[in-house]
Amino acid sequence: METATKTIDPAEVAKFEAMAAEWWDPNGKFKPLHMLNPCRLDYITTQIAAQFGRDLRAPKPFEGLRLLDIGCGGGLLAEPMARLGATVVGADAAPKNIPVAKLHAEQSGLTIDYRNCAAEDLAAAGERFDVVLAMEIIEHVSDTQGFTDTCANLLKSGGLMIMSTLNRNPKSYVMAIFGAERVMRWLPVGTHDWSKFVTPDELYDLMRKAGVDPIDRKGMVFNPLGWSWSLSSRDLSVNYAAACVKR
Repeated sequence: METATKTIDPAEVAKFEAMAAEWWDPNGKFKPLHMLNPCRLDYITTQIAAQFGRDLRAPKPFEGLRLLDIGCGGGLLAEPMARLGATVVGADAAPKNIPVAKLHAEQSGLTIDYRNCAAEDLAAAGERFDVVLAMEIIEHVSDTQGFTDTCANLLKSGGLMIMSTLNRNPKSYVMAIFGAERVMRWLPVGTHDWSKFVTPDELYDLMRKAGVDPIDRKGMVFNPLGWSWSLSSRDLSVNYAAACVKR
């Protein structure tokens, strides 16, 4: 079991477990994720559609695809993926997140396989997926390369992995730590450790070392005037997402 959970940081798990009951409150502690979610979904759905030749205008464009959402929390991404037709497994190391996610999925009439486990547990069991999502999680693990390796091992040949995180630079400290946690109070103080943020080049390097090929990366930029998020091909200075493929 020690090997299976080696990338989990217990202190990070405890942070999010303490907030588990608020996952579906758009004005609660996860308000930033609710605000960011449309932008994340735009990137995710576009990448999946391009990789697997799917038409997003179809009723169930991801039907036939098996998708894993690592660090699924309360299901903010798992539920939209299920609605789009994917067979979804949601995994989270925080035990209290799973009942919240299961209950909300039942209330929404969705079938999602939620599990309280680590990515390493799924890999050890021989699980494989067409799509692996690891959104806003790599900055919370204890071993970034080990975690990326595990995610890559969970992919089928030709599978797609999408990861998102925060860039590590002075701007991200001001925006994500000082601004989001201390000024705007969007997140509890201490939610993020700036030293664990990952630069886009570092993430691409982690992917290559894990045996997958990076194919795209885009920034997710907050507009304080419109109070909304949008994707950017140029601005990866704070939040960003990256996609890679297992050839």
